[in-house]
Amino acid sequence: MLLSPRRQPRAVSKVPYKVLDAPELADDFYLNLVDWGSANVLGVGLGSSVYMWNAQTSKVSKLCTLEDDTVTSVSWIQKGTHLAIGTGKGLVQIWDAEKTRRLRTMTGHTARVGSLAWNTHILTSGSRDRLIYHRDVRAPDQWLRKLVGHKQEVCGLKWNCEDGQLASGGNDNKLMVWDKLSESPLWKFSDHTAAVKAISWSPHQRGLLASGGGTADRRIIFHDTVKGSVINEIDTGSQVCNLAWSKNSNEIVSTHGYSQNQIVVWKYPSMTQVASLTGHTYRVLYLAMSPDGRVVVTGAGDETLRFWSIFGRRSGSREEGEGARGTLANWGIIR
Repeated sequence: MLLSPRRQPRAVSKVPYKVLDAPELADDFYLNLVDWGSANVLGVGLGSSVYMWNAQTSKVSKLCTLEDDTVTSVSWIQKGTHLAIGTGKGLVQIWDAEKTRRLRTMTGHTARVGSLAWNTHILTSGSRDRLIYHRDVRAPDQWLRKLVGHKQEVCGLKWNCEDGQLASGGNDNKLMVWDKLSESPLWKFSDHTAAVKAISWSPHQRGLLASGGGTADRRIIFHDTVKGSVINEIDTGSQVCNLAWSKNSNEIVSTHGYSQNQIVVWKYPSMTQVASLTGHTYRVLYLAMSPDGRVVVTGAGDETLRFWSIFGRRSGSREEGEGARGTLANWGIIR
């Protein structure tokens, strides 16, 4: 044993392999303006418009511009080309991105819709009006269920589609877990001492839910939603803006605000740091993962989207585009 070489943590490139200009990308903690869909297209809300960036072709196209309204959230359906858009006036629109056609507009909320989450044909929306609505996009009704639980703005929503559990985070510092379409929470966690925007379900372990707290909290807390207990927590030293589990390894990535605006890759469950990536000059409010789980894109109020090769393929295959650098002109600018 003494002679065996010590395992080095794997190398993660410290520089993004691509940077896109994203004018008007809002520096607002409560919005969710970036999502990467299964068709390998990135949807981005900029002001009152939604743009799409095709990761295969690097082509940028505009999906829509809202009249007298702003985009406050975007979310792709799990499989397919439908994009849900939440707006500042409380509407939820569903667009067919392939045909650039609006399919429907759904009402119910009385304030901005900052969070959206899909579970097959169920679209769930969370708002500053403190309500969560489940909507069946196949049915003519505006909504199917109304969940009253949070006392302040709902800023995080994530479905665990395997187990049919929804996690919601609020500006009231609460994390709630709802079973299927139930109108009362299965669990209510009050461990955080700041807003809970960052939420992510482990794809590797049943009922393992990670959540991150805002500036006054700074912790990532791991919950067991089968037992309703807290497993572990770690103080990250700065506002936690987003969390995403790797699909390919038992690792989790977090993005942060004040003071370092860093992106951290952690090994689970030891929570040793695999890498810390810096470059954004504003807090890293937006995070999305490529469909193959190899790349993450981050966005910030510095009006840039940065693409990082973090998780890579399983060992033995060469990374595409590694070392690809260039000016924004080479990549196209989201305008």
